[in-house]
Amino acid sequence: MRLADQIAQCRTPFIVENTITKQQMRLTGAADFASALVACPTRYSLSDNLVSLCTALAFSKGARTLACADLLRVPGERVWVEWCEAPWIKELNRYGFRAQHAQAVGRRGALIQSSPQGRRGLIKSFWANGDHESDVLASSMEAYFDFDTEVGEVPAAPDGGNGSAISVFDRAAGNADILRRCFRFRYERSWQSYYEQAQLSTCQADSIARHALGTVAIDIPVILAFLLLLATRPGLPRRSLMLERLNQARMKSGETRLLDHIEVSSPLLPEYRSAVGGSLADYPRRGPRLHHVRGHLVRRGSQVFWRVPHLRGSARAGIVRSRTVTWTLDAPSEFRSSPS
Repeated sequence: MRLADQIAQCRTPFIVENTITKQQMRLTGAADFASALVACPTRYSLSDNLVSLCTALAFSKGARTLACADLLRVPGERVWVEWCEAPWIKELNRYGFRAQHAQAVGRRGALIQSSPQGRRGLIKSFWANGDHESDVLASSMEAYFDFDTEVGEVPAAPDGGNGSAISVFDRAAGNADILRRCFRFRYERSWQSYYEQAQLSTCQADSIARHALGTVAIDIPVILAFLLLLATRPGLPRRSLMLERLNQARMKSGETRLLDHIEVSSPLLPEYRSAVGGSLADYPRRGPRLHHVRGHLVRRGSQVFWRVPHLRGSARAGIVRSRTVTWTLDAPSEFRSSPS
C-alpha cells in the first residue's frame, strides 16, 4: 500500500506518557494529517529509477542545486511526494551515507505546503516500514523555505513564527549551499512543548535534535532535485492513476478507498555499463584503474547540464561510454530537455 493511503487511513492519535508522573500528552502524528492527504489535490509517486536519479542529482559532488534556485517552484499550494526507500538508500550508500535501516522495505513521503507562487513554504516528512497503522510515523521536525532568500538574509517562517530554528549546512559548499541559505528546521509546536517540559540537559537536547533533523533534512535535496526535473519541458514521464473502479469494488467489500495519484518516472535511459570487448593488447598505454565517476550538474546561462554517473578506467572492463543530458531554459518556468 502506498504511504499516502496509509496516512489517510490513520485514526489512532500519537500519545506519550511520562513514566514518572504518568501524565499523558498528545503529540502531532500521522493521524493528524489524514484529512490533509485526502484533500491534497496533487499526489506524486516516484518510480525507483527516478528516485535513484534525484538522489544522485542531490548528493553528487558535482551537483549545486543553489545555482538553479531561481528555477525551483512547487507546482501547487499543497503537493504530496512519496517514494520507495530501497533505491533511495542504495543511492545514498553510493555517495557515502550510512544506511538508516538494515533492510529498506518501507516508503517515505513529504507533504509540501507552499505559497501560490511556489517559492516559499513548509515541508513535513513521513515514513512507514510496515502495513500496520503503528508503523506510520511523522517527523517531529518540519522544514520551511524561501527560495528568494539572499546572502546574509534568513528565510522567514511561513506562519510568522519567531521560535528557535536550526540551520543545516555543508561547510564544503559555502555560500553555494541551498540548505544553508534557503531552509530552516524547527520542531512542530506540540513536540517543541513536549521537549521543553522534559527539562533536558544541553547534551540530551542536542542529541535528540540531531536525530530529529536526520528524519527530514536528508529528504530535502531529493525533493529539490525532483522539483527541478518536474519543471523541465515536456516534463517527466507521468501516468495518472484513477482508481474509481477499484475503489467501487473495495467499498462493496467494506475496504477503505485508495487515493488517486500520479506515477512519475525518469526521463533518462539507465546508466551505461561497461561493454564486453577490447583487450589490453589493443591499448599501448596503461590507463587508470576502473573507477566510478560521480554525476555533475552545471548551469551555464540558459542551460543545465547533467552528466550521469558512469564507470571509467581499465580497458580490461571494456569500453565505457557516458551520457550528458542538457535542459535548455526558455523562461523561468519552462525548460526543453534533450540528450546529447
